[in-house]
Amino acid sequence: MPSAALAAKPTKYDARRDAVVDAAAAVFAEFGYHGAGTGLIAGRVGIRQGSLYYYFASKEEALSEVCLRGVGDFLTGLEDIAQSTMPANEKLHAAILNHLRPVAERPDYVRTFITQRQHLPDASRRSVGRQVRQYEKALTELVRQGIAQSAFRSDLDCELMALAIIGECNAVFTWYGKRAKALSIAQIADAMATRFLKGIAA
Repeated sequence: MPSAALAAKPTKYDARRDAVVDAAAAVFAEFGYHGAGTGLIAGRVGIRQGSLYYYFASKEEALSEVCLRGVGDFLTGLEDIAQSTMPANEKLHAAILNHLRPVAERPDYVRTFITQRQHLPDASRRSVGRQVRQYEKALTELVRQGIAQSAFRSDLDCELMALAIIGECNAVFTWYGKRAKALSIAQIADAMATRFLKGIAA
């Protein structure tokens, strides 16, 4: 049997690696990919620059991990919503809230994913792109479910509606927290869902 120390080692490594990913996300969000040196990332988490390569082989790999986690936040929650038994209008509201929540909870990941993923190497860009398309398909299917349940208009272009929701939700990160009257993510999601549902309700 492995000793307790050996059993705990992966957990400690994973926790430190998570901290390094968080630091990378913060640095990429603040300075952009080209302005984010590995020294800045290492300094943010309090380790020597050389130690960073124990967790990542390169800055490109760190960016890939940040972007994958960024899109993963959106995708996992949406898949759970799509498989739930909620009515279509509640699913749409939940999907919008799911998309907006990381803007408040993990803003560095959202900003990096939206603004820096074009700097990913080809293989990583394709991997992230597959998850993006999977997310778009899941949201499109959610709209299609609403039509099938006679909750949404039958003449809707499901894919176009899904892309419109994604685009508007993505734009929130550019102004969230900057308005004179601060709104919570829940309030923003309520307002957006109400407006979308008013336009597509059967």
